[in-house]
Amino acid sequence: MSYLVLARKWRPQNLADLIGQEHVSRTLANAITSGRVHHAFLFTGARGVGKTSAARILAKAINCQQGMSPVPCDECPSCKEIIASQGIDVFEIDGASNTGVDDVRELRENTRYLPSRSRYKVFIIDEVHMLSINAFNALLKTLEEPPAHAKFILATTEPHKIPITILSRCQRFDFRKIPLPKITARLRQIVDAEGIAISDRALGLIARRGEGSMRDALSTLDQVLAFCAESVADADVQGLLGMVDRRLLLDAADAILQRDSRRSLEVVRRVDELGYSFRQFALEMVDIFRSLVLVKVLTDPGELLDTTADEAHDLQTMAAHAGLEDLQRMLTLLMRTEGELPGSSSPRLNMEMALLRLTCLPPARDIAVLVRKLEELEHRLAGASTISAPELPPPKPGGAEREGGTPPKKAEAPVAPAAHGGSWQGLVEHVRALRPMLASLLEHGRLLTLELPQLEIAFPLRSFHLEQVKDAETLSALQSLAEGYFAHPVAIKIVAAEASAPVPPSLLEERQARESDRKRRLRDDALAHPMVKAVQEIFGGEIIEVRPIDKGFV
Repeated sequence: MSYLVLARKWRPQNLADLIGQEHVSRTLANAITSGRVHHAFLFTGARGVGKTSAARILAKAINCQQGMSPVPCDECPSCKEIIASQGIDVFEIDGASNTGVDDVRELRENTRYLPSRSRYKVFIIDEVHMLSINAFNALLKTLEEPPAHAKFILATTEPHKIPITILSRCQRFDFRKIPLPKITARLRQIVDAEGIAISDRALGLIARRGEGSMRDALSTLDQVLAFCAESVADADVQGLLGMVDRRLLLDAADAILQRDSRRSLEVVRRVDELGYSFRQFALEMVDIFRSLVLVKVLTDPGELLDTTADEAHDLQTMAAHAGLEDLQRMLTLLMRTEGELPGSSSPRLNMEMALLRLTCLPPARDIAVLVRKLEELEHRLAGASTISAPELPPPKPGGAEREGGTPPKKAEAPVAPAAHGGSWQGLVEHVRALRPMLASLLEHGRLLTLELPQLEIAFPLRSFHLEQVKDAETLSALQSLAEGYFAHPVAIKIVAAEASAPVPPSLLEERQARESDRKRRLRDDALAHPMVKAVQEIFGGEIIEVRPIDKGFV
């Protein structure tokens, strides 16, 4: 006799056997008991969670020759035929292979005839979302006005692909992923019945590989048994499935929480020696810290904690010695590391550095102190006195009067030096107080000579500023202001400079250079500050912009 895989051998045969789908079992059982069985059902959910099995159980329950019952007898010819997938009046149709409108028309034609020897004809259409639009339209008419002797059960993993007109004519049941403890308990029942020696820890690994699917877990168990026969060792399961030992993961988590850098690096070495994927290790570490967070915030995590009872106890012990904020920050860093590993040329180094950062991560209470110190530093800088600009000597009487106005106030106008003294900068500031527009033009000039009475200024060739300063009225006003500032006759010469000519920088260029140097020094000082470095290390931040809060910074 050919071997029957465990997923088929241990397929649920009544509603009570639907592990993890109690909400579906109860609703269907009540409907059968009360005789209120709808003509069309839609079973949705992930693969291997019991949709097709539930459809067969429902077909047996409504066609059992002992009478409609939530618990079919499994002994009458009708039940036996359905169990063997040979029911004359139960049609299982693969929606992925029968997608056309002609296939659905054939199904509609079949519904016209009474069942051969059962109460109902049952049509189970698996992966119904694969039908074409025309096929759905053809099916719609039958679902609108179904024969009294026909029942339809549609199963799909992608209900969003089904037209709303079909959905509205079906009773929908959403099948959930099966929690890890329930899969493990079911596997224990099966291996005990099969006479297989295997530990709970190994069953937990197998159940975890199922990812909420009982069928996938049973297929994995079949694979393990093919490799190990009737005596299964934990190491064999880990090696066959390529999964990281849960004790190794818990050891890594404990090393991180105990701030033990040496032990965390030893874990990475063992992961490398055992040949585990570092990305798989990072993924499972993310799952461990997710569980720690759940244990910390929930008194009874229940099914949210996808782990065994022994492991849950270990997690509760570790979480008791860690703060919630610390666990959340560690989880965030691990998630970031997992995303970086696929493109890394040295995954072991990435993993080592990540675990070192985790073990050296300051506690959350230290961060609060650090933030407070940063705020205090900001207040001190904001309250620092600004560095005032040096005062210039007072102007000679007559400089302002020559312009026809009242002499400016001392606080507003730079003052002139003694005769034959002064500077280009001082002259421009003196002009700014009296003729701001003229001073703006002079800022673009390059001082070539200042040896009284000679004053020679260069402007870029064909520039706007050159043309404006050469204007007779402007030049006359500049000469008057310069003679008033220097208290000496001045002969002003304006020349045009080629772009490639070696000339001194203008006052505007000098100011821009100082400002650029100021910003550079400000950024360097900020990046080198130990508290800023600490914040970057803790939060994994990046400096985008540095803004001065002290206008007197030089």
